[in-house]
Amino acid sequence: MIGRFTAAIVVATALAGCGGSSGYGGGNPTGPSQPSGGATVDASAQLTFSPASITVAAGRSVTFRFGSVAHNVFFGAVPGAPADIPAATANASVTRAFATAGTFPYSCHLHPGMTGTVVVQ
Repeated sequence: MIGRFTAAIVVATALAGCGGSSGYGGGNPTGPSQPSGGATVDASAQLTFSPASITVAAGRSVTFRFGSVAHNVFFGAVPGAPADIPAATANASVTRAFATAGTFPYSCHLHPGMTGTVVVQ
């Protein structure tokens, strides 16, 4: 009986890891991506934000993950936009909350052309 119970837990744990998220290296680029309602955007060494556009519910947050190449995040002048992430940031994550609905474009000022959008519904 214990063996079956242990096997069931192992299978359930493995299947739980197969769900979609916009975590490091993949996920759903247009929908809410984590059970908590938050989302993750990766700033890559290839000078892109991935996903380039993400949708979250109002009141949720987006975590910007910076790898070994330093980036920053500046939001467009849109009412309700969160605070910028102005420091050249590498090997760290920074989270910003999005309280109101709207479309919030952002860019990395260190790398012209590196842009993204957070859509809040």
